[in-house]
Parts: sequence; C-alpha cells; structure tokens
Amino acid sequence: MKIVIAYKWAANPQDADVAADGRIDWSRAKSGFGEYDAVAAEVARRLVDVAGGEVIGLSVGGPEIASGLARKGALSRGLDRLVIVADPSLDHADPVTTARVLAAAVEQIGDVDLVLTGDASVDVAGKIVPALLAARLGWPTLADCGQPTVTGAALTVDRATAGGRQQITVQLPAVLSTAPDAVVPRVPGMKDILAAAKRPVQELAVADLAIAPATLPVSAAVSRPQLPSRRRHMIDATDPAAAARSLVAELTAAGTL
Repeated sequence: MKIVIAYKWAANPQDADVAADGRIDWSRAKSGFGEYDAVAAEVARRLVDVAGGEVIGLSVGGPEIASGLARKGALSRGLDRLVIVADPSLDHADPVTTARVLAAAVEQIGDVDLVLTGDASVDVAGKIVPALLAARLGWPTLADCGQPTVTGAALTVDRATAGGRQQITVQLPAVLSTAPDAVVPRVPGMKDILAAAKRPVQELAVADLAIAPATLPVSAAVSRPQLPSRRRHMIDATDPAAAARSLVAELTAAGTL
C-alpha cells in the first residue's frame, strides 16, 4: 500500500498567550507535529507493517515546514519519506487552497491508495480539509475512524457513533481522518530522530502543480466577553452565625444560590 499522511506543522495553542483584550499572541508558541497527526501516522505505520508498502508524509505551508527541525520532527514519526510544498503564499492558507494543493501533490506522487489525516489541526481545528481534499480527488471519505484493517482492495473501518459502534467497508483509494483515540502514537526516541535525517525529502514547487486558482474569503473577529463588575461587600465576621446568614442572603440576592 502507498499511504499518504497529510499533516500540518503548526504552532501549539497551549504555548500562546491571551491578552486581556482577547488578542492572541503566538510569538512564544512553538511549532510541531500535531498530536492528532501523530495518531494518523501511527495508524498508517501499523497498516503498512501488516500489508506492506510505504508511508509518505505530505505537508503544505509556509517556508517553516521545510526547516531541518520540521523535517526531522515529521520523519521521526515512522514516515518512510517526505513530500513538502513550502511557499510563502501558503503560510496560513485557507482550507480550500490547502486542499487544492494537497490534492495536486497527491496526484503528483501517483498511485496513492490511501490518504490519512488527523482528526483536526491543532491551531485551527476546522475539520474541513479532509472532506475538501476527497472532493477534489473524487474519492470517498470517512471521519472519526479507528484502526482500519485491509480487506482486499478495501478497508474495514470501525467508527464510534451516538448509538454504539459501526463497521464500514470503504473501497480504495479513499481519504480517512482518524479519531483522536484510534491508537496511542509512539514517542520518537533518539534512534528515530537520527534515522529521520537519512530519509528522503522531496520539495514540490507550487508553480509545478496543476492547481486551478480559488480563494475562500474568510472574515473573523475576536471579542472579549463583557464580565460583570465585581461587588465588594464586606461582611462583619465578629458573629460567625450572623456572618453566615449575611453571606447566604447576599449570594441569594445575586442569584448565585
């Protein structure tokens, strides 16, 4: 099998600072291989270990994804090789553009049986790129997938639903996004990191990909909710019983009790 892992090298929101006015400061946030993408990479590795083939990492983004740190960080996750499309125009690209570039890169790789993605990117968490990618390729797609099993030219996928669990067989090629708890991803060790430096990396230029121009206008605003002003009411605690009654009365009047 030839499996492509579409991943995103993105800043971790846990490292971001939120100012009092609601603005988000990303300057201290370190970029890395997304935690959900690591699940997809582990699912792919286990599939290939059983059925044979290769796992190819594919990333689209700004120049940062081509750095040595980004390459080693991705390849240490059990990927056999890497294909990246790094261009300043793709830094913080909208979902439509990202999906179009990913689809063109998948077609350039050729003979791909399966594209796997994580449940969501850690920074945006839109969960729309896999569906857009599948639509662009004309392939079936499923979300929230557990560890699939190979059944001939198809995959049998186990999915959690509101009423229990279901098994679905999907014909290949297909695009699947994995559930966050599909598997427990491996933690790269020193051996994995050293081996990553020796694995091949292919860089594709946007100009070399057959991509029809398209844009998705996005407008967003972040506002800080107006919090009620604090009430500073002092209660005389000389008489504990009276103080307790006063406290209950105040909380009841404020609607807290």
